[in-house]
Amino acid sequence: MQELIREARRLRADFPLLSQRHPSGHTLVYLDNAASAQKPKVVIDTFGRIFSTCYANIHRGIHWMSQDTTRLYEEARVTVAEFIGAASEAEIVFVRGATEGINLIAQGLRRILFQPGDEVVVTQAEHHANIVPWHLVAQEVPIRLRPVPLTPEGGLDLNQLRSALSAKTRLIAITAMSNVLGTEMPVAEVARLARQQGIPILVDACQAVVHHPIDVQKWDIDFLVFSGHKLYGPTGIGVVYMRAPWGEKLPPYQGGGDMIRQVTWEASVFAPPPAKFEAGTPPIVEAIALAEAIRYLGRRVGWDFIQTYEAYLTEYAEACLHSVEGLQLYGTARPKGAIWSFNIADIHAHDIGTLLDSAGIAVRVGHHCAQPLMEALGVPATVRASLAFYNLPEEIDRLVHTLQRASAFFAPAY
Repeated sequence: MQELIREARRLRADFPLLSQRHPSGHTLVYLDNAASAQKPKVVIDTFGRIFSTCYANIHRGIHWMSQDTTRLYEEARVTVAEFIGAASEAEIVFVRGATEGINLIAQGLRRILFQPGDEVVVTQAEHHANIVPWHLVAQEVPIRLRPVPLTPEGGLDLNQLRSALSAKTRLIAITAMSNVLGTEMPVAEVARLARQQGIPILVDACQAVVHHPIDVQKWDIDFLVFSGHKLYGPTGIGVVYMRAPWGEKLPPYQGGGDMIRQVTWEASVFAPPPAKFEAGTPPIVEAIALAEAIRYLGRRVGWDFIQTYEAYLTEYAEACLHSVEGLQLYGTARPKGAIWSFNIADIHAHDIGTLLDSAGIAVRVGHHCAQPLMEALGVPATVRASLAFYNLPEEIDRLVHTLQRASAFFAPAY
């Protein structure tokens, strides 16, 4: 284990922000990775390199800079396709984030799939990004969400999900990993159930794609989305995977330049996928930088290291957190990602977060864009500490020590 910790220390040098200090002078402990991860220097440098050497708008230029930038952009698409095991780069659509990706899919399915009374089966663990788009669809076509409850430990009961499926089910849309509980959902098993009944399946992989490799063909799913900024890449870039022939079936989400074959005053003829879903100037440099982040993770860090070391940090954090008086953990089901949500007795999560911030420890507090899950847990908010491969055991020690102080400080006097 000491060798893994030494490797984590070595990799921390790749992330300039981790050397920053809190305004109070405390060294930074960054435990808000599930919201957005920090960026390695190779990703940061990509922006300066592209903007300084070859930047131009893509696809429409014949000059050499446009050609170079177009090549890098399309190479990024190939990198993403290989990263998630897609059959072809044509199944990869670049969007501004996972939220836009789910909206793209939802609005496309609204026009070709849904009928009044249809249902979308989700889990109780979903982020608002996999809830609100379906509510928007329901304003046009009266469909409804059918949430599957979680087990007391925060896992997904496949029998419960099987019971939720019916002749009205038109789509299963689930997270691969809860952003609150860290629970990994049995995506392959859910997809098998979906296939048996001819139901398409959409997977929100925003959290899962950060912690272990994903293979969309092995999962046998129809749609997948994730965001770049959680994957050590930039903001403003996300990915939609559409298994063929969904890209042909779905109508475009937006109209404009570069997604057409021909435009007349009477009609537009759209380009084939993925171009027909990328209207206007796309997030060019962001896509190229995302590809750099993916290569960094695979070549410099290594997925075996990420999975082994993060599993150690997760178990170490659980053991340490249990030492805090009055602390309750949410989501103990296995397998589990490197995320722990908790509360301490009657102390409000925002008070805990404020105290941690004063000690230089960055966590996330609130409902985590998962209000239905908070209602199921019976709490208005939680504190969430989310770990990455650059975090160290002593940072968990600092977190726990500060929580112990908080527990003692807010304890009622008798």
